[in-house]
Amino acid sequence: MILSDLSVRRPVLATVMSLLLVLFGLLSFTRLTLREYPDIAYPIVSVRTVYPGASPALVETDVTTVLEGAISGIEGLRTITSASRAETSQIVLEFGRTRSLDAATNDVRDAISRVRRQLPLAVQDPLVAKETGDGNEIMWLSLASDRHSELEMTDVAERFIKNRLAMLPGVSTIPLDGERRYAMRIWLDPERLAARRLAAQDVEEALRTQNLTLPSGRIESDRTEFDVSIRGSLETPQQFLHLIVAYRDGYPVRIQDIGRVELGSEDDRKLVRVNGKPAIGIGVAKQSKANTLEVAQAVKQAWPDLVASLPEGMTLQVAWDGSLAIEQSIREVYRALGLALILVVLVIYLFLGSVRATFIPAVAIPASIIGAVTILWATGCSLNVLTLLGFVLAVGLVVDDAIIVLENIHRRIESGVPPIQAAMAGSREIGFAVLATTLSLVVVFIPIAFLTGVVGRLFAELAIAVAAAVLLSGFVALTLTPMLCATLLKTGRRQTRLSKVAEEAFAGLVSRYRRAVERLVEARGPVLGVALGAIVASVLLFLRLPMELAPLEDVGWFAGHLTAPEGATIRYTDAYARQVEGIVETVPEVTFNYMVVARGYRPTIVNRASSWVTLAEWEKRDRTQQDIVAELNARLGRLTGVKVSVLNPPPMEQSPEKTPVQFVLVGSTYEELRVQAERLMRKAAAHPGFLNPDMDLSMNMPHVTVEAHRSKSADVGVSMAAIGRTLETFLSGRPVTTFSRDGRVYNVIVKVDEPYRNSPSDIMTLPVRGEQGQLMPLGNVVSVREDATPEALHHYDRMRAVTISAGLAEGFSLGEALDYLNRTAKESLPRMMRFAYAGESKEFLESRASLHVTFGLAILVVYLVLSAQFESFLSPLVILLTVPPAVMGGLLALAFTGGTLNIYSQIGLIILIGLVTKNAILIVEFANQLRGRGMAAREAIVEAATLRFRPIIMTTAATILGALPLALATGAGAAGRRHIGLVLVGGLALSTLLSLFLVPTVYRLLARGPVKPDKLAVARLPYATVADQSHASSASSHIIHGGS
Repeated sequence: MILSDLSVRRPVLATVMSLLLVLFGLLSFTRLTLREYPDIAYPIVSVRTVYPGASPALVETDVTTVLEGAISGIEGLRTITSASRAETSQIVLEFGRTRSLDAATNDVRDAISRVRRQLPLAVQDPLVAKETGDGNEIMWLSLASDRHSELEMTDVAERFIKNRLAMLPGVSTIPLDGERRYAMRIWLDPERLAARRLAAQDVEEALRTQNLTLPSGRIESDRTEFDVSIRGSLETPQQFLHLIVAYRDGYPVRIQDIGRVELGSEDDRKLVRVNGKPAIGIGVAKQSKANTLEVAQAVKQAWPDLVASLPEGMTLQVAWDGSLAIEQSIREVYRALGLALILVVLVIYLFLGSVRATFIPAVAIPASIIGAVTILWATGCSLNVLTLLGFVLAVGLVVDDAIIVLENIHRRIESGVPPIQAAMAGSREIGFAVLATTLSLVVVFIPIAFLTGVVGRLFAELAIAVAAAVLLSGFVALTLTPMLCATLLKTGRRQTRLSKVAEEAFAGLVSRYRRAVERLVEARGPVLGVALGAIVASVLLFLRLPMELAPLEDVGWFAGHLTAPEGATIRYTDAYARQVEGIVETVPEVTFNYMVVARGYRPTIVNRASSWVTLAEWEKRDRTQQDIVAELNARLGRLTGVKVSVLNPPPMEQSPEKTPVQFVLVGSTYEELRVQAERLMRKAAAHPGFLNPDMDLSMNMPHVTVEAHRSKSADVGVSMAAIGRTLETFLSGRPVTTFSRDGRVYNVIVKVDEPYRNSPSDIMTLPVRGEQGQLMPLGNVVSVREDATPEALHHYDRMRAVTISAGLAEGFSLGEALDYLNRTAKESLPRMMRFAYAGESKEFLESRASLHVTFGLAILVVYLVLSAQFESFLSPLVILLTVPPAVMGGLLALAFTGGTLNIYSQIGLIILIGLVTKNAILIVEFANQLRGRGMAAREAIVEAATLRFRPIIMTTAATILGALPLALATGAGAAGRRHIGLVLVGGLALSTLLSLFLVPTVYRLLARGPVKPDKLAVARLPYATVADQSHASSASSHIIHGGS
């Protein structure tokens, strides 16, 4: 080939080209973003709207439905989900990945502005926020103390820690959990209020008019100017106690006469503990495109300053760090990359027995892989676990072309051809095969680019990494490798002891292989039976293996979720949360247990608690995270009075609060949905594969409905607004005014004291004022009824919906679970009700469908490319018959090791298509060359198989050893690497074993007549003759001789 000839004649040029590849790769490496996975998050826009005092049903009809109708037609909208809770509507819009997040957010704001006037007057302006799904908290810190209160710890967190962390690069927000923000709490006694003929509005009015600071102008003299302000603000509980609310019978009525005042917390309906001790949680949320590891490193660098700012007696700890698993996983991949490099170089040396000869293909590894980094940078990819995994796979692949070229050149040198002429002639002869094998592997990755959903985005970067490395390896094999062969290889070198032993062993192996091929090319029946058996076995194994989105990884932590009955108080929930903490603390591998009692904000959901449990480092424990989760699920499942689920973190950056099974029922009425969902839940609960099935529709939340008697209200002059404000002030506790403390502003909150809000009947005694100023009990104009209401009303794509969620028992796959629910739903659901999937379940089904299509498309693309290269539609069929044994080998490896069909193992199967066809190409291409020179088909295929046996075994061994560190992976992220490694090792081993006999037999069966010699064939065999090839056959087992 021209490129090879030029490189041999100009060795400096060949060297410089490879050095430039390495140089540009190293420069690009410093510019790549390091992260766990590629950017796979969908653009998400959330709309949050507050409707004070509204029930979930009212929020659904008056707010959620109106907003959904306005925004449902926005371009690029993928799904729309919503939850209507008491006082709050939350709508989440998920857009296609190609949609600009900024443009989508603007479109949402415009759509909402057009229907703003259709919302009730009391509804606050909707808050539109943009997200990408990957901007969640990457770390939770805990601030604890034995001598300071939660109020003091919150103050320190807000003043010193939060502001310092918010300034770090890549940080988005710093949320606080369990915070106790200072507030001046005024607790009113309704009986003493009524005795003094006062209502809550009187107290509020007094606070607004008497607690303020106003500018009053300035005083000027000839030489000095003074600003004047009226200081009327109140700052201490004593000052608020002495505030005069009104005069009755000539005497002032102060707040101390009608209630009490304390400096307390704004909200005490959320608790945080770390390892059982009260704490304030401090989250670190990264920006959507920020590097998790860089943000975590910035926090660690700022740690000394953060600790130094703490008062004596306060301690700051990292309670949960999501970056540790990422860091460990990347470290393990780097370790696998190094180990693969060592194993591949070692196997090359064992085959070649020469340091010089080993150096030639070994140098292709850094040149190809480091050079591929430039292509990653140019295509906008990141350096992540998957691209590094691609490089690990590439270690065994990039030496293949160099080995093939090296072996062909060496045969010529050993037959007496001078090294320079041998390098040119050998490269020309094998150049087409190198081009064909390289392209056949590269084109396998083209269909991966058409994968949809998360899987497509995930593996596109892996495909680019491997394809780039393989392409560059072909370039290196046709430029640097011939030049090094011409320079380093010499004829008649002294053999080492290792080379002699290897030569004798390999010569015997080649001789036995040739005799076997000569017999089997005529035994078509048994060989074709094996091929057909491989196809049938592959199909059966594919159908029987369990399927899931991705294998569960040991990431060093897990989550637990507790749900108490609807209407349970925070005390009830907390009591059970402490029991859970006690059980978790008995697990020896646990280092931190970050417990949050009561979730959410406005309203806080007090009947739920969650914990994030961090385990000891991987090398310091004998049990896996999955083993510990299974044990805790068994122990915590025995608790009565609450539901407790312990979950392994889901794969692929799914929400850690969601279970794998997310089955959505969609219908017209919630009552019908509830009936059908309960029926499905009963069947799921009876199935041993489902853990803790639950649904998000509960119709038994205790509720109090206050009905105003309009005629009575009108008679006494009490407006609906007065009733609403009275209830809001007494029961909800709303901020009325503010006060200052140490330079910060806090709220003043008025609320009825606890003894007077223990029962629904207490509402009847609250005082309310009519328009004429008269005071009366609220019971005069309202009645109270206790009933039940849903905690939340959900929509899916604007339809009323209920989601059934469940965990999976050990040994039960996500595919089996969804197939069971699918069959059950089709059998039992009414015709007008449909179902859908969400979360991990949705991603799994999308990936399963697209991967099946991609596998078939990969085979088709390889076939077409090979047809174009061979100028034949027949030769590629022989080559593609190596695929069924490879698939069978990969699936058998999964079956014997308890693996599953997931995105990793299925991508491994797709990669196998390109890998196993390389061996067949070498045999078929050379057989065609020999037939083009007039050799009979039988003799040509036997000769080609014999001559290519040695490079096939060498390249296969190198590829298998390159993938072996993945198959034996341990530590963080090992499960995914192990699946892809097992598929490659098993598939390559079995395919090579069978295809070495299958390809010659099928070629002999399909060969019809001689291949006509053409210019292309002559160009590929410029010096060889049939006689030369027969002579070379006797030396085909020679290895490259020693001498370094």
